[in-house]
Parts: sequence; structure tokens; C-alpha cells
Amino acid sequence: MSDTWAEMTGRAGVPDVIVVGGGITGLTTALVLAERGHRVRVWSREPAAATTSAVAGALWWPYRIEPEESVGDWSLTSLRRYEELAGRPDETGVRLIPGLHGGERLAALGSWTGQLKDVTEVAEGLRVRLPLIDMPVHLRWLERQLAAAGGTVERRTVASFDEAAAEAATVVNCTGLAARELVPDAGVRPVRGQLVLVENPGVEEWFTEADPESDATTYFFPQPGRLVLGGTAEVDNWSTVPDPRTAEEIVARCARIRPEIAAARVIGHRVGLRPARDAGVRIGVEPLPGGGRLVHNYGHGGAGVTVALGCARAAADLLS
Repeated sequence: MSDTWAEMTGRAGVPDVIVVGGGITGLTTALVLAERGHRVRVWSREPAAATTSAVAGALWWPYRIEPEESVGDWSLTSLRRYEELAGRPDETGVRLIPGLHGGERLAALGSWTGQLKDVTEVAEGLRVRLPLIDMPVHLRWLERQLAAAGGTVERRTVASFDEAAAEAATVVNCTGLAARELVPDAGVRPVRGQLVLVENPGVEEWFTEADPESDATTYFFPQPGRLVLGGTAEVDNWSTVPDPRTAEEIVARCARIRPEIAAARVIGHRVGLRPARDAGVRIGVEPLPGGGRLVHNYGHGGAGVTVALGCARAAADLLS
């Protein structure tokens, strides 16, 4: 496809694929495509460090994502890659850290749990060793890998996928929440997550506990130079401004699990809008005017990091 498009346009070196969106999904998809021999350019409205992906916790775990029948395979594909990358944590941002999923039971989860290593069911929930990703570091690593594979990243805001289709035979939609307007897809909606960053008082393991009946969750993730406290899962809340009362509640919930957190110095606040979709993740292809094609890869909710590579490969397979 790449050679054919270059011959058609007479412009060797022009991209045959433009990926719109520069978060974890867009960069991972672009990297997979570049490694398969495509000339890839990423168009991103924001630098990777300013995307929702950079705010993520980010613990590997299928959370708030559908469809159930596909999520397990996508997640496990990504898990195997993260396990490999954990051998170079300073470079990749990926570490394997033990922790507790409070209240979880293997029987209530999918068959994918049979592929987990180091998992034990205890009275409090599931103890398991999982990838914990330092997202700013990992996003920089992805950008370096993409550049090494011949891909480029360009700051650009688009009002229509037709803009990208005018320059490449294939456009890949990894726009997350922006897909609501660009596709358009009214089923795309935000799930607001607020975090508090504190100096780590000595916490070495992560913890999560989610109440499906509440928009409040409790978790803490030990990241280099900080402890990330959370959180919230507020559907249809578009506010990106940290709420002081919510922040206090987050710290209080986490301190009930680890009392030393109550006295930890706050060093920052973060808000991210998870790009959920009522019908679950959309991976598919449709024609564009002029003979091009639009490949969709969006709607990952709270598990974009967890399924990044699995969904990227599924989307890339549609180009073959």
C-alpha cells in the first residue's frame, strides 16, 4: 500500500498513513504501523505530555472498557509487551509492582485472568504483580521509538478527517474524546478522573478499590518521585479544573488504607477525561471520499494504557 500510494502521488517519502491523535493510542498505533513498513505521520493537537494519557495512573488492568469478548486478548497482548519493557524501567517508564485489588474475585472476572502471573486470591481481594507505567516517561519512549522507525509527530489541529485524507491514503482516528465531534459519535463521553500527587511517605505497593455504585474510587500508585492518589469516575463531567473538596476526599480515602498518606505533602493536582464510548471500543474501517479509507481506534474509556498495543495491532491489521 505504501509504495502504491507514493507511485500514485509521485511524491516518494510522503506519508501513506496519517494517525490523528498523539496520546497512548495514537503513538502506539503509529509505531506498529511504522514497524510494518508504512510511512506514518502523527497529527496531534497537543504534545504528548499534555494529553489525557499523560495524566493516567497508570496501572495495567481492564477497567471501564467494553466489549468484554475482545478486551481480554487486547489487554494480554499489551501485558506481554509491558512485561518485556519492565526490564528497562528508566528508559521505558514501565515497572512490575505488587499490589492489592481490594474486593476483587477471580470468578467475577474474565478468562484472561488465567494468564496472569503472581496472582493470589486473599480475603481482602487479589494480590498481583502488574505493570505500573510512568506515563510521561513512557510517552517520550514511544516518540523516540516512532522516530527511530521513520515516523514523525506534528502539532496540528484538524476540523475534519478530510484534511488528513488530502495528504494520505489512510487516516487512522485515535482522537479519543474528540471523536465525539470529528466522527461524529454522540456515544463518546467523558469519564472525569481527578488525582492528587503527594510526596511518597514510603508506600511501595499499589492499591485499588472501586465501588461500581459510586463515582468515587480509591487507589494509590507509587510512581518515581511521587505517590499518585485517586480518584473519581464522573460520567459526563467535562470539567478539567481540580476541585479542592474532591481532592480532600481522595486523600482521606487513601489515608484510611495507609494512614501515613494523611500527612504527605501535596505536590500537585491532575484531572483527565477518560474517553468512554457507550458501545465500547470502536475498531473498524470505512471509505473516505476520493478513494481513501478511515480506520477507527477509539472509545477505550479507562483502559487506554491497558489495551494500547492490542488495539493498535487490531487497527493495523485492517490496513493489510
